[in-house]
Amino acid sequence: MGQALEKPCVEELKSGSNLERVLASGQFAVTGELGPPRSMNLELINRKIGYLKGFVDAANLTDNQTGIVRLSSIATSILCHQGGLEPVMQMTCRDRNRLAMQSDLLGANIHGVKNLLCLSGDHQSFGDHPGTKNVYDIDSMQLIRMVSEMRDKNQFQNGVEIKGGGPKMFIGAAASPFSSPVEMRPLRLAKKVLAGADFIQTQMIFDMEKFKIYMRRIVDMGLHEKVSVLAGVGPLKSAPMARFLHEKIPGIEVPSHLIERMENAVKDIDKEDKEARKTAGQAEGVKICIEQIQKAKEIEGVAGVHIMAIEWEAAIEGIVKGAGLLPRPVL
Repeated sequence: MGQALEKPCVEELKSGSNLERVLASGQFAVTGELGPPRSMNLELINRKIGYLKGFVDAANLTDNQTGIVRLSSIATSILCHQGGLEPVMQMTCRDRNRLAMQSDLLGANIHGVKNLLCLSGDHQSFGDHPGTKNVYDIDSMQLIRMVSEMRDKNQFQNGVEIKGGGPKMFIGAAASPFSSPVEMRPLRLAKKVLAGADFIQTQMIFDMEKFKIYMRRIVDMGLHEKVSVLAGVGPLKSAPMARFLHEKIPGIEVPSHLIERMENAVKDIDKEDKEARKTAGQAEGVKICIEQIQKAKEIEGVAGVHIMAIEWEAAIEGIVKGAGLLPRPVL
């Protein structure tokens, strides 16, 4: 059972979503991530919903992440809403022009989807259709602005009135604190806040000491009073995964001492016993993730965490329990 709290004033809410209510109440928010399948496997979706329901305040539905074809974020968001798991629908600029975006936003909102994460999108060359023509009619900053004006001004991007009112969305944006040039990252976040972002989810953070420096700048700029920052965390599965993230994924830095911990977790296990090594590696990864969450909670300006257990939604329950984040608030 969740913890019943006094509800924030409805008049002050922009969307009325559960995530918005939790953040407005001052509670430490928890979001997760649910990867839509590369099929129409409803049983798999329902199983993933079960992994997250009751353990997060809302769950992101990725939009053809890494440029790979998957069940649409819109359809999966609607299924989550129907299944009792609040969705955060992701929308990338890669695949749609502004006509399709606005149409999809109206359609999603009318089906009860109230949270949106605005993204540029991974380049299609990384995916399974590398020859695909991208769109990028507008960028993520313009997308944030467009959605905020649809909601707050009840008008389409061309200025025409949306009769009956626009989609009431709680608008999210992404931040990558360690992407180059690092010194510009807080300024880029400020631009997203100015464009209309209500909450921010960061890229995976493994170096919390370095993240403190970033957040100190955010606080000094007063941005934490204008937008809710959710620190991105995620469980490592193995030392090779840690090295891959550090070396190959822009904006992610995994300190050497964490890579060593992942290596040491399996060093005394026979290399032929792959299952035992997998289990030990995952257990250490979950332990590290819990430690990261506890550190993030102590950083000024951090309003919550976004847990990215990539294709490992079953790990969310143990992480949330281990970090002492239950029960989730009921508002």
